Amino acid sequence: MEFTQGIRIDGILYDVPLVSIKRAADVLDKYAERTEDGDLKRELIGVYFNYQMSFGTIDDDNTYDALWDKLTEPVEYHDFTLPTTKGTYSFRGYISGVSDEIEKVLADTVKFKGLQCKFTAKMPARVPGG
Repeated sequence: MEFTQGIRIDGILYDVPLVSIKRAADVLDKYAERTEDGDLKRELIGVYFNYQMSFGTIDDDNTYDALWDKLTEPVEYHDFTLPTTKGTYSFRGYISGVSDEIEKVLADTVKFKGLQCKFTAKMPARVPGG
């Protein structure tokens, strides 16, 4: 699959301009505590790849509304496919925040800008020994 722009959420391609895709590799521990002598004991769960995305101007109101509706859909998890150096990266996760702002008010509609969202992974992308 080749991306020139856009992302896939729950199997639906949203062919919209991507301004920025920020990736964070968050390391989660099952526990981490210090002993009396100061040594750290920990059990690593894994490394989670989480994303923050910024979208460019989406001129078509129907496309914008469809993407907004998907990003704000009240469901536990979504399946995401994002562009990466190896083609695409797919994972299950949830959307932990969405924001935008009104750019201009027209006679029969408004135009939004600055659409951003955060995707948080449900499972680790990398695990110890894996």
